[in-house]
Amino acid sequence: MRRRYLLGATFLLVAACTAFGQEPAPVNQSDINHDRKDIRQDERDLNHDRKDIRNDQRDLNRDQTDRNQDARDIRRDQKDLNHDRTDLRRDLAKGDTKDAARDRRDIRSDAKDLQNDRRDLRKDQRDINHDKRDLRADRRDARRDVRDIKHDRRDIHRDRHGK
Repeated sequence: MRRRYLLGATFLLVAACTAFGQEPAPVNQSDINHDRKDIRQDERDLNHDRKDIRNDQRDLNRDQTDRNQDARDIRRDQKDLNHDRTDLRRDLAKGDTKDAARDRRDIRSDAKDLQNDRRDLRKDQRDINHDKRDLRADRRDARRDVRDIKHDRRDIHRDRHGK
């Protein structure tokens, strides 16, 4: 008789523990609300980051266009400078000092233009490098926001279902 009683009590105890372990955890509504707020904020951040990415890409494209234009200007100025030097040599060989003086002025002017174009090219390249850094940072922020959104959604699911 004791055996049956002990066996029955053990069975009831095991059944009660098993039933208690299978009950879903109580839903903590404040955690769910907090996670929802986090999701909304992360989605706003993600939209802001995507807008920044588009703006940075536009800036990068403009700077690359400027850089390419400066490179074209440098080639044109170099060609003009070489042409003026050839004219100067011809004028000096002919003894035409008036034309030679005009060619020297052209050479000085073209050399200044060439230096200005090179300076602009370096400035545009710095802008491109800065825009690329900004673009990488914004993309990294967007990836982090996506990861945070997924994490918060997973937290809501766990809070609801206790898993």
